[in-house]
Amino acid sequence: MSPRDVAEALLRRWYVWTLALLLTTAGAYPVLHPAPRYLSSAVVVLKPPVTGNQPNQLTNLQPPLAALSYGVIQQLESPAGRRELRSAGVHGPYQLLPRNSGTSATPRYLIPSLQVQARAAGAAEADSAVRRIVAVYTRHVADMQDAQRIAAGSRISATVLVAPSAAPVQGTRSRALAGTALLGTSVAVLSALWFDRVALRRRGRRQDSPDPLRAGGVPVAG
Repeated sequence: MSPRDVAEALLRRWYVWTLALLLTTAGAYPVLHPAPRYLSSAVVVLKPPVTGNQPNQLTNLQPPLAALSYGVIQQLESPAGRRELRSAGVHGPYQLLPRNSGTSATPRYLIPSLQVQARAAGAAEADSAVRRIVAVYTRHVADMQDAQRIAAGSRISATVLVAPSAAPVQGTRSRALAGTALLGTSVAVLSALWFDRVALRRRGRRQDSPDPLRAGGVPVAG
């Protein structure tokens, strides 16, 4: 199909792409006025027990603690773990992100810290979801040590380094509007071309079908 054919088809079916563009304009309203969303984030770290050689627990964060933390994360990301979080009241989207020390030289999962994120329509709701995830995470760490009968003085503890704090999610409206306009224009043009082709095919069938009056036939009265 040449550009001229496309232009002629769009002129013939102007009402199709006009309707599609009107629907696109209506659909752009929620893009320009999105519902408020909040992202809450907290940081949890696993600390070893206090020893005489290492009285400061934060200076004794060893890779085995990171392996333990990642094991708990895998439990929570499993289908059973997701069901457990839902039963605990976590219903919105969330993420469990293992962190490193913040340097490019530190391999992943070497530092036993975890960033917990949750999204919700309200700030309080997002913070509450993060707290519930941290509570379930902490309970899993304790249950694993209970199963091994670890003494109280030798237990690993989960500590919140950064308390949950929600902030509004700021999207780029110009990009969203540009994407909506591009999608709407594409759908409008394709719909007009498709409708024009279907209409021309139907017209061609009607012209090719024999007319009983012209062919000398006698129409039968119903």
